[in-house]
Amino acid sequence: MTDDPTRCPAHAVPAGPELFSREFIADPYPAYAHLREYAPVHRTTLPSGVEAWLVTRYADAKQALADQRLSKDPRHSEAAWKQGKVGVPGEQRSGVGAHLLNLDPPDHTRLRRLVSKAFTPRRAEEFRPRIQALTDRLLDDFARTGEADLIHDFAFPLPIYAICDLLGVPEEDQADFRTWAGMMIRHGSGPRGGVARAVRHMRTYLAELIHRKRATLTDADDDLISGLIRASDHGEHLTEDEAAAMAFILLFAGFETTVNLIGNGLLTLLTHDTERLAVQADPTLLAPTVEELLRYDGPVEVATWRFSTTELEIGCTRIPAGEPVLVVLAAADRDPRRFAEPDLLDPARADNQHLAFGHGIHYCIGAPLARLEGQIAIGTLLSRLPDVRLALPEDELRWRGGLIMRGLQRLPVTFTPETRTPDAGSATAESPEAGSSAN
Repeated sequence: MTDDPTRCPAHAVPAGPELFSREFIADPYPAYAHLREYAPVHRTTLPSGVEAWLVTRYADAKQALADQRLSKDPRHSEAAWKQGKVGVPGEQRSGVGAHLLNLDPPDHTRLRRLVSKAFTPRRAEEFRPRIQALTDRLLDDFARTGEADLIHDFAFPLPIYAICDLLGVPEEDQADFRTWAGMMIRHGSGPRGGVARAVRHMRTYLAELIHRKRATLTDADDDLISGLIRASDHGEHLTEDEAAAMAFILLFAGFETTVNLIGNGLLTLLTHDTERLAVQADPTLLAPTVEELLRYDGPVEVATWRFSTTELEIGCTRIPAGEPVLVVLAAADRDPRRFAEPDLLDPARADNQHLAFGHGIHYCIGAPLARLEGQIAIGTLLSRLPDVRLALPEDELRWRGGLIMRGLQRLPVTFTPETRTPDAGSATAESPEAGSSAN
């Protein structure tokens, strides 16, 4: 227990900022501060019409993320699941719902073990040259123009091509993935039908790719889909639907999280001159700076859905069985009970145990790769474009609406055009044409 007198507030809750309004989407942190103080476990009606509990304090969030009484299986909220109001739109009808974000042990344990070795820090580090080459190639495409949209031109394509390479999607097919990903990343501001169509396209393609790879598989094939096929063929009981679902969720979760890490991180540094100049002067500060960017304005605002399997208590609040529970990572990572001066950006922050990638058995499996991509992308851009600056006032930027992810629609910038000749590694780096965006 704690001696914090506001942990179990008994007083009336005063009116606070409106949830899910346009102002909230632009800056949710005042509303989250209000909830942390007066209603840390708060039942609300989401824009979809689903009623869910929001968990906003760090200690409660960490408890909930590790509590196995909170299931990841959306069938515990059967009506909302059948109506497509929880999870990724279209995943159920497209046969890709049996993925890590929707499973509990023992199925979750079995499937996570099959892919965990592809996402270790060591494996991510082996991928560094490819990520650097992709980063350089994308920068080459706009560095001499003096202006860019850092979402469209940079933060969006980089993780798409990186995760496609990791999965083993042939280069000639990656433009299609960029198109489908563009439809999915706009899920907060576009029709849900468009997302569902993109999911169906991905599901069909991934099933065909699995068939093609199985027919031509060799010992030299070390991509992730080839590894899933080998696991299935060697008695690991991985069905075709599970393999397709696994590839789908690794692509979906692996790209959008990193898009927002890069985009949100760059915006934060562009509006914090001292911290940006420090990183530009001393690249050894990059890793702790990225950790603080993850805490300060992370890519995942709300952890993916959980459902109470029995009545339980979180933060002195009783939650009945069968209720959706949403852990608000963005609120927990600004909790003053855990972080000193949490609304200040402090790359030198000690003990920065943020929850940006979750906690417990569902901790983001792709965190090492996302960190590496964020460090390379942000560090390289600030090095090559040292005077990069926003091309419009910060309050004119628009954020994508949505429940889970937090990310910008656009990030227009200007800078002094680069005049250097690309180095050999950059000039020979192979990647799909960066201009074929669906955004």
